[in-house]
Amino acid sequence: MTDTSHRAAVQATPGPAATAPVPAPAPRRARVWRGLTPWLFLQAPLALLITFTYAPIANMVAYSFTDWDGVSPELHYTGTGNYTELLTRPDLFEVFWVSGYYLAASAVQIVAALYFATILSFNVRFRNFFKGVLFFPYLINGVAIGFVFLYFFQDGGTLDSVLSLFGHHSDHAWLGSPVSANISLAGVSVWRYMGLNFVLFLGAIQSIPGELYEAAELDGANRWQQFRHIIAPGIRPVLALTVILSISGSLSAFEIPYIMTGGATGTETFVIQTVKLAFQFNKTGLASAAAVVLLLIILAVTWLQRRLVPDDKVELV
Repeated sequence: MTDTSHRAAVQATPGPAATAPVPAPAPRRARVWRGLTPWLFLQAPLALLITFTYAPIANMVAYSFTDWDGVSPELHYTGTGNYTELLTRPDLFEVFWVSGYYLAASAVQIVAALYFATILSFNVRFRNFFKGVLFFPYLINGVAIGFVFLYFFQDGGTLDSVLSLFGHHSDHAWLGSPVSANISLAGVSVWRYMGLNFVLFLGAIQSIPGELYEAAELDGANRWQQFRHIIAPGIRPVLALTVILSISGSLSAFEIPYIMTGGATGTETFVIQTVKLAFQFNKTGLASAAAVVLLLIILAVTWLQRRLVPDDKVELV
């Protein structure tokens, strides 16, 4: 009985021959195909990106050194003449003051979007309904929004009718003076683009582990303390992204002011001015130089923001 058990144990003990075989290395041809496979899938998007993004940018830079009028087949190299004209004409940069209205509106937009995203991230009644209401304006076409608010702000329009219900009768032309027109247009941009920031903030907040909220509630933390010590650090990368998008959008505002006022009454932005240089005054070379300058300004602001507020990795758990 003992010998039988001993022999069975010896037979069950794995020996050197029972070890798993080492897999042979893949053939060289298979390794080459494995390395090329990702690039084969990237051919179509890279071709589209180069064709519709980088090639037009390269042409724009090339045109900025010429006097091309956008129509004639002939163009002459002018060197840095267009850039010299841009830097020596203060009126071409005065329109950047209009961007200050949109920059202030972006700050209001970020604060409001963060507030609603924080409130609706908790268990609130009808929160899905309010999410849809806040995000819906971003889905509407910008041209349609421009025409809707054009009637909203006109004399005797929707805004005046609503104010008259509260006993306030005003004959103020909301788009008739530079200050009120720019404030009105900036307010429209807040209404339209707040939904995008709201969705970004809401997704970032909902990605924070729920155990942190439970632990904070057990420690007696209220909603403000949870926002300060959990939500704010957790969404810092997304907040930095929205700041960059807001600054670049403020400097390149075009759609709403162009549709509603066409740049009249002191509402002309840098992009509207660039479009007029190209298509109204037939100065495509100068307009290309202005577009290059705007691109460099946005890149510089983005770089400065990234240097001042580095995108550090946040560890909450």
